[in-house]
Amino acid sequence: MSALGALLASRSASGSTGMRSRILLGFVCAAYSVGAAVGWGSPQVAVFMGDFGLAAAALIAAVSCFLYARTGAGRLRPAWLLFSLSSLMAACGNAVWGWYEVILGVPVPTPSLADVFFLCFAPPAIVGLLVLAKRPVTRAGWVCLALDAWLIGGSLLTLAWSLALAHTTHLAGFQDTTVAPAALSLAYPLLDIVLVSMVLALHFRRAGVNRSAVNTAIAALALTVLSDAVFTSPLLRSTYHSGQLLDAGWFAGSLLLAYAPWGARRADRQPARPGPPRAIASRPIAGSLAALTPYLAAAVCTLGILYNVVEGRRVDRVVIFTGCTVVLALVVRQGIMLLDNISLTQELAQKENHFRSLVQGSSDVIMIAAPSGTLRYVSPAAAGVYGREAEDLVGSELSSIIHPDDLGRVVHELRRFLAAPPHEEPTTRIECRFRSGTGDWLNVESTVNRHQGGLLLNSRDVTERVRLQAQLQHNAEHDPLTDLPNRALFTARVRQALGGRRSGDPGTAVLFIDLDGFKQVNDTIGHQAGDELLIQAGRRLQDSVRAGDTAARLGGDEFAALIMGDGTRDQGAREYQVHEIADRLRLTLSQPYRIGPSEVRVAASIGVAFAEPAISPTDLMRNADLAMYRAKAGGKDRVELYAPQMQADVVRRSELAARLRTALRDGEFALLHQPVVHLASGSVAAVAAQARWRSAQGILFTPAEFLRVTGDDDRTAELGRWLLEEAVKQAADRARAGHPVAVSVRLSAARLLDAGPPPGSIEALLTRHGLPSGALMIEVADSDPRVSFDALEQRLVALRRLGVRIALDGFGSGFAAINALRRLPIDVLKLDRNLVEGVVESARLHKITSGLLRIACDLGLQSVADGVDVPEQVLALRAMGCTHGQGMAFSGPLDEYRLRRALVRGEFPVPGIPSPRPVMAGGSIPLLTGSHTETPVPPT
Repeated sequence: MSALGALLASRSASGSTGMRSRILLGFVCAAYSVGAAVGWGSPQVAVFMGDFGLAAAALIAAVSCFLYARTGAGRLRPAWLLFSLSSLMAACGNAVWGWYEVILGVPVPTPSLADVFFLCFAPPAIVGLLVLAKRPVTRAGWVCLALDAWLIGGSLLTLAWSLALAHTTHLAGFQDTTVAPAALSLAYPLLDIVLVSMVLALHFRRAGVNRSAVNTAIAALALTVLSDAVFTSPLLRSTYHSGQLLDAGWFAGSLLLAYAPWGARRADRQPARPGPPRAIASRPIAGSLAALTPYLAAAVCTLGILYNVVEGRRVDRVVIFTGCTVVLALVVRQGIMLLDNISLTQELAQKENHFRSLVQGSSDVIMIAAPSGTLRYVSPAAAGVYGREAEDLVGSELSSIIHPDDLGRVVHELRRFLAAPPHEEPTTRIECRFRSGTGDWLNVESTVNRHQGGLLLNSRDVTERVRLQAQLQHNAEHDPLTDLPNRALFTARVRQALGGRRSGDPGTAVLFIDLDGFKQVNDTIGHQAGDELLIQAGRRLQDSVRAGDTAARLGGDEFAALIMGDGTRDQGAREYQVHEIADRLRLTLSQPYRIGPSEVRVAASIGVAFAEPAISPTDLMRNADLAMYRAKAGGKDRVELYAPQMQADVVRRSELAARLRTALRDGEFALLHQPVVHLASGSVAAVAAQARWRSAQGILFTPAEFLRVTGDDDRTAELGRWLLEEAVKQAADRARAGHPVAVSVRLSAARLLDAGPPPGSIEALLTRHGLPSGALMIEVADSDPRVSFDALEQRLVALRRLGVRIALDGFGSGFAAINALRRLPIDVLKLDRNLVEGVVESARLHKITSGLLRIACDLGLQSVADGVDVPEQVLALRAMGCTHGQGMAFSGPLDEYRLRRALVRGEFPVPGIPSPRPVMAGGSIPLLTGSHTETPVPPT
């Protein structure tokens, strides 16, 4: 038997084969029943199985409940310990009974120790049932529990007293003069009645924890009580002996109680199946039985009294007393239930009014739809939200108020929601358009719940939110000034064009457009006029592209257009077609713009790039951008098609810029000087400082070359600071070495106005290196229209006070040259090399140069011609009155060693002048001195 209990425990605990445990339990009980029915084959075996077999089954139940209580019974642990104690009492009683019958071979005396153990079986079981019960939370609940127990117990006592107990008491009192036999004969049935009362009263109040174990335990105790009730009947007890079929009931009850906790643990480990639990379907029946239990008990009590009346027996005083107390308990219970019902009715009415107020006062519309889609209820908020009365909507189809374009999506979502398990998806959310009372469509968001086979919809108007989201989305994807798509949306359109069904169409092209001269519009007539120009340009661009194309503003004065391919296989024809479209856009954008009372003209530089297989949107837009910059570099107001060489140029410029940054840090720049020669004598009047960068390949780059390639303003400023300081330092070193020649440094006007080298810092350079202020000449490059002449004039005046000579560089090439000559404190006029290059070949240029030199002579200025490379230019310039020259006709840029050798020589041969006289090394050469006598210009 111990092995059987262990087997049951192990099978149940493992949870793998629960059905096998139940089959084994049924097989053992059936085998015992069959053995008892046939008498076990001999009286000795029958007595043994009827005594020690029952003791073993009760002991298994005791051990099983005790082990379960120790392992994990939780809050119900005391109940299982009490059940273990109750089963242990039954096992001891059967063991004592077997001691008398099997071991001693004598009849069991009455009373005996076995009766004590059997009587101790019921109290622990009753207390255990109380622990299993759901505890009442109010005092009235405890009273109702006691009344229910007495109703059941009193009714059973009335019936049992009428049928048997009265006769049993009379016989016991007649046969025995002592009180013990009569009390013992009544103790068994009374305890059984109490136990049955508790089983029935607590069956409908059992706790929800471990429901399977509790049900099995109650069933086991009920089976045991039923066997006890049969045993206590006078008819059976007089003929009972151990090993009869009645013992099978006790045996099955003990094994069922042993199985109860472990079967519950197995059930708890089983995964929950989807769908509602089966117990939900039996709850209405269980609730009805619980409500009818007091009335059924009263009916049983009435039947007991009627039985005595019909049999013509005298109604016993016990029956009358018990019946009266049962009726009184029923009346009290009904009174309590009536008060509870009144309280519940009031509470229900209050909650109903509360929820009605919530529904009617809610700004959301609550609708209930039948399974067919018909609206059965609509809250009053529909009048304010939909503009339609709730009564008008009730009875209509839900599909009739949904937008036709949204109906299919809504129906699909509702079908999916209704097909999903409720515990997995209790609600869903649907957003669609509802028809309002005015005929407009409102954006409505609805939370949908299941409701009695239909749908419960909680809807709210989100039209303003949808409009705001659409507006925010539009603002995020469009330029606020021109309302054209911005860079983000344009990139998305390009990605869509490259990845859609036309992904393989090489005719798709991207155009990058830049407005030439737009910055001058902002600087001259203001930013507001510039914004108006951009608006008109965006409108022209939008009107010029096709319906399927996209025009966008990328930022500033940069626009773009996406031209979709048309499936043309001839790439040359497609390029010609797109080039025509781009040229038409260029002409359209170059037309005059009416800004207020005036007309403004700007040009357009356009870069075109075509889609290639597997090209990314970023690469395609980069190619168009490169082509646009090539168009601007090529003269502006033109269309340029992308070529792979453009990307190679960009890579080369990037590499050169990176090397330039490291070159400034690592000191890879060299300073060269080009002599400035007096054209009348050939003497060296000054030297012009020039920077050169020696690359890793040994190539010397001029500033014009590497700064044009990099386009880095920071590096330009840094290079200018280095050039000025290095030129002053080397000039001071030459002066100390006996070669006091002036040095000229070329600085832009913006560079002079920069906070980096103010006049004080130039003075600090002169003081730190010991160079006289008259030995430094600044060549002002007047090429930036943004520079303020007032600020530049103040700065140059301050430099003149320091003794620094000022030269106007590049004279004759800029629009502002005459104005600079009029306002700025100039000492030297330096002709642009473009005037010098054609002075011999072009008569017109000869006259222009001659006129400029005459102006310089009249103003008392010395003149320097830059780019004098051939002897004919020397003769012509000297004849025009030019005082100094600089170029390859005398010498190219020299390093420090060659420069000092040239300074030792002192003079350069000048065409048309006798050989120069030698000059002693270390002689002092005045700065740019010479004759200002005007030379007659030969006739042309």
